[in-house]
Amino acid sequence: MAETGTIHIRRLGPHDAELARTTFAVMAEVFGETHAPLSEAYVAALLARPDFWGFAAIHAGRVVGGLTAHTLMMTAYEGAEVFLYDIAVAPDQQRRGIGRQLVDALRREASSQGISTMFVPADDDDTHALRFYAALGGRPSKVTLFEFSSPFSAGSIPHHAVSACGPR
Repeated sequence: MAETGTIHIRRLGPHDAELARTTFAVMAEVFGETHAPLSEAYVAALLARPDFWGFAAIHAGRVVGGLTAHTLMMTAYEGAEVFLYDIAVAPDQQRRGIGRQLVDALRREASSQGISTMFVPADDDDTHALRFYAALGGRPSKVTLFEFSSPFSAGSIPHHAVSACGPR
């Protein structure tokens, strides 16, 4: 566990199921999303994956933020990159450096595993996120993300039936 002031940043591991559930619920609340309870088996399997990165930010015994990321193995070279998927800090704790501490913890741990590249998507209209990642030294890349959804079951999706829609 890394400590800075009264904020503790902790990487979630196999023995942190309850802390992980709390962290994921806090993150969903910050995003205004409905959060379905995750089963013990699901959380245990997720936390056991070496390619999953979860961090909790704790202040005075309360989870005030979290971060999730995934390691992606590359095919252009022998190595990996980290995809920062979600980061959230409780509104009453924002602008205290907690988000920076979460990202720094991820970058330190990834670096210790020989991973030097991390990337994160941000909606073009989310100016807060854009400013945050720029302040951390991130450089924007012009990309468009496509999301795919289909009522068809996996394996039976006709190629012409796959549709694309813009980011959420």
